[in-house]
Amino acid sequence: MLAAASLTVLAAGCGSSDEGDADGKITLKVSTFSEWGYGDLLKEYQKLHPDITIKHNRFATSDAAKEQFQTALGAGSGLADVVGVDNSWLPQVLQHPDNFKDLSSSKVKDRWKDWTAKLATTDDGKLLGYATDIGPQSIAYRSDLFKAAGLPTDREEVAKLFGGDNATWDDFFAVGEKFKAAKTGPAFYDASASVATSWGDQYEVLWEDPKTGDIIADDNKDLRNIYDTVMSHEDLSAHLARWSEDWVNAFQKDKFAVMLAPSWMLGVIKGNAAGVKGWDIADVFPGGGVNSGGSYLTVPTQSKHPKEAQALAEWLTAPEQQLKAFKATGNFPSQVKAQNSDQLQKVTDPFFSDAPVGQILTGRASAVTAIPYKGDNYFAITAAFNNAINRVSVDKTDSPKKSWNTFVDELDALQ
Repeated sequence: MLAAASLTVLAAGCGSSDEGDADGKITLKVSTFSEWGYGDLLKEYQKLHPDITIKHNRFATSDAAKEQFQTALGAGSGLADVVGVDNSWLPQVLQHPDNFKDLSSSKVKDRWKDWTAKLATTDDGKLLGYATDIGPQSIAYRSDLFKAAGLPTDREEVAKLFGGDNATWDDFFAVGEKFKAAKTGPAFYDASASVATSWGDQYEVLWEDPKTGDIIADDNKDLRNIYDTVMSHEDLSAHLARWSEDWVNAFQKDKFAVMLAPSWMLGVIKGNAAGVKGWDIADVFPGGGVNSGGSYLTVPTQSKHPKEAQALAEWLTAPEQQLKAFKATGNFPSQVKAQNSDQLQKVTDPFFSDAPVGQILTGRASAVTAIPYKGDNYFAITAAFNNAINRVSVDKTDSPKKSWNTFVDELDALQ
């Protein structure tokens, strides 16, 4: 309901910048979702450019932003001058290249690693989005709850507990069994669907065939193994769906001890767990490195001021601004220069027990070796997969077998 309310309120003010220009000043509208750390940055940009006024529409969730994006794209009007796009629905931007400005420029050449820029580049070389952040994952945990369960609490010892550089998913679930055996009350992790999709992000090909575009998720043995394994460990889950009201409230009620957390999730944890002591981060992840999420800034051709919109997007994604956003929210910089900076390596976070988050996330980012192929139906397929798990884990309406069969039926409908 919160997402729907946000959509209703914000969509009304999310048109192109036809209105608001007066006295030679330019009004630019920026649309993002969740928390990108842009509040102070947009104020700073307006001070640097007194002829520009910025209106920021921030949707509660990626789903709400995507719904408005699709509606406005189909209508041919209603998109902001600068639109933040989650990389899971970036393929829709590439499907409609004529609706977005080519942002290629010598000013941004070599800003990003090849895989980061490639996700937003058309076959004929048009760069349709500037990467804002990436999502290297680490394990966030409650050291106080680990202590109560008789497990190590020091972040380096916790990393070893999970297997260190050779950590596997078997190791992850084994630690969960140890935690559960202590019978201290909380569940081991928050959400089964998030465990499954984090695991899935380690495969290059899982959902669709990159050569044919065909959906292969229903017949993919790796995906079925992920599903079956996570379902077999439901006793470790808090049976929550991320972003739900119950999930948000669970942070204050000690409902779980571990989260698989992309860098951008750290800001969410801090917000939801405000005042809760004991959170920490371990430089480890089962199965190796994984990138989950990350977003891009696009400039629709609907914009009345495409030149100024591109300049704003370029400034927001410059290394200096990405480092400021990281300090504010934990959104890990996509920029190579920012990733390699001494400034990033020195960043610690008092909320996470003074963890050296800059060093930890740099290490997690360097461990990423595979980026999942995301075709035209990626968003719809992964949403259906999450729903399949949640019917069992959260709603408790289906058996694992029944829910998987429903998932397969939904994939058939997408074909």
